[in-house]
Amino acid sequence: MHLELNESEYRVAAEGISIELLPKEFMLLQFLNRNQGRTFSREQLLDKVWPLEYPVERTVDDHIYRLRKKLASLQGVHIKTVRGYGYSLSMQDSAAMKIVNPTTKDAELHNTMRDLFGKYHLYGQGRSMLTLSRQQDILGYTMDPFYSVCIHFVQGDLEWLLNTREAEMPERLYFLLLFYIFTGEPKMKLAFCEQVLEKKILSMPQHKELEILNILDLYVLAGEPHKALERLKLTHKVIAEPDFVDFIPATAITEMFVHIVVGTPDEELEQMAEGIAELLLAKPFLREIGSYNVVKGLWYLRRKAWKEAESLLDEGLQVLDRSGFVPMRLWGLHRIVRYCNNISGKDSLRCKYIRILEEEMEELGLNRLLLPLETTLFNVLKSL
Repeated sequence: MHLELNESEYRVAAEGISIELLPKEFMLLQFLNRNQGRTFSREQLLDKVWPLEYPVERTVDDHIYRLRKKLASLQGVHIKTVRGYGYSLSMQDSAAMKIVNPTTKDAELHNTMRDLFGKYHLYGQGRSMLTLSRQQDILGYTMDPFYSVCIHFVQGDLEWLLNTREAEMPERLYFLLLFYIFTGEPKMKLAFCEQVLEKKILSMPQHKELEILNILDLYVLAGEPHKALERLKLTHKVIAEPDFVDFIPATAITEMFVHIVVGTPDEELEQMAEGIAELLLAKPFLREIGSYNVVKGLWYLRRKAWKEAESLLDEGLQVLDRSGFVPMRLWGLHRIVRYCNNISGKDSLRCKYIRILEEEMEELGLNRLLLPLETTLFNVLKSL
C-alpha cells in the first residue's frame, strides 16, 4: 500500500479513500511514514513533530489514538504500540495481502495452532502467544477468531478492543469487562459484574469464570470478604469437574488472598502456601506463579515483615511482566495498592506501588480510555 500525503490540505489518501487530518496529526503520520518499520519513543516523536513547543508525552498518545481512529478504514495500515518504548508505522501491500499461503486452508494445521495457542495461554506464556501471532504469514496459518481477539487483551491493547471493527462486541465483551474489573473503584465494578451475571450476557465458559473466580477478588476489595468465602463453596464444586481442573491453582491463590484479608491465622495460611507451592510445581503456570508471589507478599505485609514483603511483591510483578500478560500485571498492582490502602505502616511501600500503577496506566493509555470503556459496557448492558 502507498499513502498519498497532501501537505497543503493535510489529507492522506490510499486506494480511493481520502482522509482529512489535523495539522499535527498529519505531521506525525508523515514522519512515521518516512520511517516505516522504525520504532520511536514518545520523546523522539515530541522532538521531531513538536520541536519548538513544550507538550507532554500524553500529547503523543492522544494524537496516535486519533490517527488510529481516522486511519481505521485503510486496510493494511497499522500504527503499532511497542510496549515500554513507543510507536511505529507498518503497512502491508494490498497485492501481497491477496496472496494466500496454501497451508491457511489446512484444517489440521488450524487445529494444531489453536491447540498451541491454548497451551501457551494455559501456561501464562503471553510473549509466546504474541510471537506466534506475528508469524502467521511465515507459518501459513490463520488465527482462530477467539485468539485473534484474546491476543489484544494479552498485550493490553484496550484501544483496539474498544474500537475495532474486526470483531463483534460479543467476542470482545469479556475482555473489556476484565479491563473494567482491573481498574478503579471495586464496589462499582462488583455491582456491574453482578448485573452481568444476572443477565447472562457472556458465553457460558466466560460467565462461569466470572462467577467462580473473577468476582472473588471484587468481593474482597469491595469490603465484603464474607461473600467471597460463601462463593468459594460454589467455586470448589465447579473446579472439581474435569473441565475446570486448570482453575485449581488460580482458585487456591485467590482463596489465600481472601483468608489474608479476613484475618485467618498464620498457621493456616502457611498450610495454604505450602499447598499452592506444590500445585505450581505440578502446573508451573507463569501467571499463577506471579500472582502467588504477590499474594504471599501481601501476607508478609500483614505480618509487617516489610523487607520480605517488598521482595516477594517485586518478584511477583517481575514474573507477571515476564509472562507477557499485561492485564494480569495490572491486576497484581491493583491488588497490592488496594490492600496497602487498608493497612497501617510503611507508607513508602504504598506510595511506591501507587506510582508504578499510575505509570503503567498512563503508559497503556488507560486513563483516557476508562470513560469510553465504562460508557461502552453500560450501553451494552442497557441494550439487553
